[in-house]
Amino acid sequence: MLVPLTPIDFKRRARKLYPRKIAIIDGALSWTYEEFDRRTWQLSNGLQNLGFHSGDHIAVMLPNIHEMIECFYGIGQIGAVMVPLNVRLAEDEVHYILEHSDATALIVDSEYGNMIHSLRSRLSKIRTVIQVASGFSSELQSLDYEKLLRESSDVAFEPAIDENQPITINYTSGTTSRPKGVILTHRNNYVNAADFLFHLKVAHEDVYLHTLPMFHANGWGGVWALTAVGATQVCLRKMEPVTTLGLFVEHKVTLACGAPTVLNMLINAPGADQVVMDWHPRMATAGSPPPAAVIDKVQQLFGMDVIHVYGLTEVSPFITYCEWRSEFGLLPPDQQARIKARQGVEMLFNGETKVVKQDGPEVEWNGTDIGEIVTRGNVVMEGYYKQPEETAKAIRNGWFYSGDLAVVHPDGYIEIVDRSKDVIISGGENVSSVEVEGMLYQHPDILEVGVVAIPDQKWGEVPKAFVVLKPGKALDEATLRQWCRERMTHFKVPKAFEFVDALPRTATGKLQKYVLRDKEWKDRPKFVN
Repeated sequence: MLVPLTPIDFKRRARKLYPRKIAIIDGALSWTYEEFDRRTWQLSNGLQNLGFHSGDHIAVMLPNIHEMIECFYGIGQIGAVMVPLNVRLAEDEVHYILEHSDATALIVDSEYGNMIHSLRSRLSKIRTVIQVASGFSSELQSLDYEKLLRESSDVAFEPAIDENQPITINYTSGTTSRPKGVILTHRNNYVNAADFLFHLKVAHEDVYLHTLPMFHANGWGGVWALTAVGATQVCLRKMEPVTTLGLFVEHKVTLACGAPTVLNMLINAPGADQVVMDWHPRMATAGSPPPAAVIDKVQQLFGMDVIHVYGLTEVSPFITYCEWRSEFGLLPPDQQARIKARQGVEMLFNGETKVVKQDGPEVEWNGTDIGEIVTRGNVVMEGYYKQPEETAKAIRNGWFYSGDLAVVHPDGYIEIVDRSKDVIISGGENVSSVEVEGMLYQHPDILEVGVVAIPDQKWGEVPKAFVVLKPGKALDEATLRQWCRERMTHFKVPKAFEFVDALPRTATGKLQKYVLRDKEWKDRPKFVN
């Protein structure tokens, strides 16, 4: 007997076993699993009453509120495909995704209603707009989300789902080009949720805080995994550090996820040193290589157990995690943090992951040979939506090529040294921008840093550091350069420093190095081959 692998089924189990358990907390409101389940079926039936069925694409532009969690289930239950939209995108980018994705319906929060109102005449495929009234003034003419639910049946039905059909199309961050639509199937998301459950040690008693945008790779699978065991999900409309720390304490949050920039924001929040978390919550981090200094500070300041995971939207998104071994606990805290900064070993359920040289063979496990991370298995995307050429570039000979360059240590732990586009080739020497950034993060006066290549007449290209200082701190270029020369090989020391107020980042916290790099290379020759 074959039963389709779909994360939709997790809610059936939760409703059956934990009907009175609090499923979702959103501000002063909360819903049990029974109530949550009923609302998702009202949404499903309401969408069908509007004429939407299996295979239709339904875009969703919502922050981390309870309606967003409902959409993951309410849309998937009818076999439709959810297209989560990054709520921080500019109007032109939102227009591009809505048109490219072939979405015929849009569920949008009133906070973004005016943007959609201005776009409405240019949206050639959207025939229905449903708006969540969140207290923001909006000119958008639309159906009301709550009214739709009230007027729709909550009677459940048996979803007719093939595990290999799409459940979401997730658009990439677009750090280097137009975002691409990653087609993820029911099976992809089910297996990724299993990895989330197992490797992040998710349990029924967990209280999960949505610090990570749910639109980003489906909250890394958390929207499915937490439901599977009947854990409680706490919504967070906006990731504001002081508010976030307050929710950790108020709800005794035991698990959260976020990019390294989120960890950095928390440890530098006003009053962070007064926050006590004696229950030792777990914090999974990914999105970019986390500086060891940031991991060390989070663990010491809050008593958090930082779990480093790695992946990409194209792989649902998890493929490795930094498995913690008992012998690591005997090391000094700074050495433990350096190990936790590694991407680690392949996860249990997703398939095979390795690091290969350009000509194909696997790199030596010596911590020095550099290759590209590749993977194959149950979580690899079906492909990029309407972009077969891009799909063929990413998936070759049965492997997905990540574009991330890494080494493998003698114990089998993978460690990223850079994105292939971000390696700096200076005088024939490869300089890892990640390594240089990691060192600079150890400086007590530095809040954030980004390192990119700039052109150089003699060396071809050299490192330049863009530095954001902590409030009230002062630092000059000469002093910082000398600090670096005392700690790293001289050809790795940035040849230029620029102190800035902020760094360009995507909505999920990824540093947009291309923005920094393009400014430096504009109208200038490239001296490296």
